[in-house]
Amino acid sequence: VQLQASGGGLVQAGGSLRLSCAVSGSIYGIADMGWYRQAPGKQRDLVALITTGDATNYADSVKGRFTISRNNAKTRVYLQMNSLRPEDTAVYYCNVKTWAGLDYWGQGTQVTVSS
Repeated sequence: VQLQASGGGLVQAGGSLRLSCAVSGSIYGIADMGWYRQAPGKQRDLVALITTGDATNYADSVKGRFTISRNNAKTRVYLQMNSLRPEDTAVYYCNVKTWAGLDYWGQGTQVTVSS
């Protein structure tokens, strides 16, 4: 099983990026798919989550600016990031959780927002 994140880069404040995560291999019983981020010297925090029932959950700091989505096959999860701010700078990781309590992580993609 492999999660491959892409789409990060350098963008000016106010700009947009779209992150993608491709899930390869077979994961049985996917429950939630999400994005987390980790800035230097800080812990890894939840950014956005989408459940099997398509419910979404966002960190307060990104509400109204970021949108998470996935395909029906649960092989892709996306994060549309608009109105980016310098404080959004971090390494972004995609994550898959299963009903059995397993956690799968991607390798991370760097997002840098310049002021």
